[in-house]
Amino acid sequence: MMLETKHDIKGALGKFFGFDKFKGPQEAIIASVLDGKDTFVIMPTGGGKSLCYQLPALMMEGTAIVISPLIALMKNQVDSIRGYSQQDEVAHFLNSSLTKVQMKKVKDDITAGKTKLLFIAPETLTKDDSLAFFRSVNLSFIAVDEAHCISEWGHDFRPEYRRIRTMIDDIDKEIPIIALTATATPKVRTDIVKNLNMDEVNSYVSSFNRDNLYYDMRPKGNKEQTIKSIIQVVKTMAGKSGIIYVQSRKSTEVIAEALRVNDIKAAAYHAGLDAKTRTKAQDDFLMENVDVIVATIAFGMGIDKPDVRFVIHYDIPKSIENYYQETGRAGRDGLEGKCIAYYSYKDIQRLEKFLRDKTVSEREMGAQLMEEIMAYAETTSCRRQFLLHYFGETFATDRCEKMCDNCRHPKERVEVQKEMQQALEIINTLNENCGIKMLIDYVMGKNTKEIMDFGHDKLPLYAVGKDRDDTFWHSIFRQALLHDFVYKDIENYGLLKMKEKGQEYIKKPFPIQIPINHNYDDMAPVDDSNSGKTGILDAALMVLLKDLRRQIAKEKKVPPYVIFQDPSLEDMATQYPISMDDMTKITGVSKGKATRYGKNFMALIKDYVEENDIERPTEIVVKQIANKSKIKVNIIQSIDRKIPLYDIASSNSLSMEEIIEEMEAIVISGTKLNIDYYIEEAVDADSQEDIYDFFMESESGSMDEAYEELKEDEVTMEEIQLMRIKFLSEMAN
Repeated sequence: MMLETKHDIKGALGKFFGFDKFKGPQEAIIASVLDGKDTFVIMPTGGGKSLCYQLPALMMEGTAIVISPLIALMKNQVDSIRGYSQQDEVAHFLNSSLTKVQMKKVKDDITAGKTKLLFIAPETLTKDDSLAFFRSVNLSFIAVDEAHCISEWGHDFRPEYRRIRTMIDDIDKEIPIIALTATATPKVRTDIVKNLNMDEVNSYVSSFNRDNLYYDMRPKGNKEQTIKSIIQVVKTMAGKSGIIYVQSRKSTEVIAEALRVNDIKAAAYHAGLDAKTRTKAQDDFLMENVDVIVATIAFGMGIDKPDVRFVIHYDIPKSIENYYQETGRAGRDGLEGKCIAYYSYKDIQRLEKFLRDKTVSEREMGAQLMEEIMAYAETTSCRRQFLLHYFGETFATDRCEKMCDNCRHPKERVEVQKEMQQALEIINTLNENCGIKMLIDYVMGKNTKEIMDFGHDKLPLYAVGKDRDDTFWHSIFRQALLHDFVYKDIENYGLLKMKEKGQEYIKKPFPIQIPINHNYDDMAPVDDSNSGKTGILDAALMVLLKDLRRQIAKEKKVPPYVIFQDPSLEDMATQYPISMDDMTKITGVSKGKATRYGKNFMALIKDYVEENDIERPTEIVVKQIANKSKIKVNIIQSIDRKIPLYDIASSNSLSMEEIIEEMEAIVISGTKLNIDYYIEEAVDADSQEDIYDFFMESESGSMDEAYEELKEDEVTMEEIQLMRIKFLSEMAN
């Protein structure tokens, strides 16, 4: 089990891989493994993690076992090592995809001492015949890749990973272990080391900072707006490689098709595709036959493509670990990498639905992880500082060098000395026994069941901050974490606990200025079509358009958003439509809607353009998918025939959520839909009346506001969506 040339690690690097220098702590890590020590490595994606076990395996006698979670990655990893060697036998994988003849060949090569690295899934390692075989051969060490899968506190817990130590003991209790991961919070690190029983461990934690990545968070509009924005982003990086992550399989195919229609070489990748199609998509991406992969989270782990220039999240991931790992696939060569995510609170609600069927502990853990990703999305502080703080690393914001949207476009800061002191005093008052949500309820004086049951409304400082909103107080408690005044007790439901620095601040407060979090409900989607479009919203014109909308709404006796929604007005104030053809290219405006309401708006814009001598942009149109309009036509015709919505959804391969989105887009664009036949069955008469009245009186038409107001009457979001479609269809079209 000894190394070939113990002190010539650098020489071995040149001999086996052709490199002349190591990255970061690689050399020290490899020396630790060669010395037979247990070794724990945290290194961000792109830091050269794989080399830390590949090189010592090639230098030592015997075979190193590499435990890896995904069978799909093993072939890629084996091919990568074989590419540096003259013999294919140097690396193998052993999993359920092999035939008996292939398995025998692998075992023969290991027995003959030809194989230096064997990749194996933990499930294969559990088999008795596997354990017996490994006891009979010469093993150099065991590498546990993606070690965060061990921890129940991690984002990708896999129960079989917790049995690895038992299996290793069954083979050889003295064999050295190297555990590696790209993402681990301090709690997860402790869990990994404890579970693998690595008593005397050499730990190497690299900085989580990827200084070449630009982090950007954008408000997410409806599906069509978001896909349009993604196409515009990708067009600005024509010919460059990128990955777009989505949650649903259906969306991968819809977005990939939209990109192809717009002359972008794209392919979909998800677990529902057969193995041959998935392999082709992956190979085409690696060989640059395809520029963009639209994938569920199954794609990307272990893929060695250093020149991915952008990673886009169409849906917000379920945890910061997922986000960090997926964005980490951009710019692994140290050159530019753009990380753009679209955020809407609806995505969080969708993720919450997935937690309903989980165990209580899984639900609590999932809720904590989602709370963190929400806080990251909504923060106006440096995103890089937020990410690094989450992983236990301190970072001064001036080192970001405007490489996140918040540092590049800073939000105005407000003085909060008094409020910060109050927030910290409240944590003490409530005996450090509350999470952020309950602390906000307390400071704002909300009479929740929890507060009333515990008699908290009788305590000092209750309702002291009722003049401020949720967003303000959320910012205060988040900044208390970032300023190291408090910490979050992850093992104890995410309760906020005071630090010495926080207690000192209460006694001796000092001026403190913070930016207030983004409220994405109030933000319009971003338009990226700079090539051909101005991309700059004309604020003066926007005021005039809103005045005109208000005037027409008053005449028609309907709320203003019924005439044209804000995204439509914003598009008008950016594109200056002066003809019917121009108007039908505006977001959310069909020919029918343009004919009914467009005339006055076009006249106003025409006068404004002439008076202010404005040069109108020549738009590069984002082309629509032909099949998309077929689906819309099919939905309209099926509703005319009073076919149940579930059946319409099924025949168009849509979920219920997706068909409601399609119907909403149809009525917003100006086409009537009569869904009374479905509403009569699905929504009781009182709820119908309450929801309709809400939208009649509402200034914004926000479904989230409707839900907040009506949820105590047990009205569901789906009922609100259906009634909003009815309302818009009757009042706007």
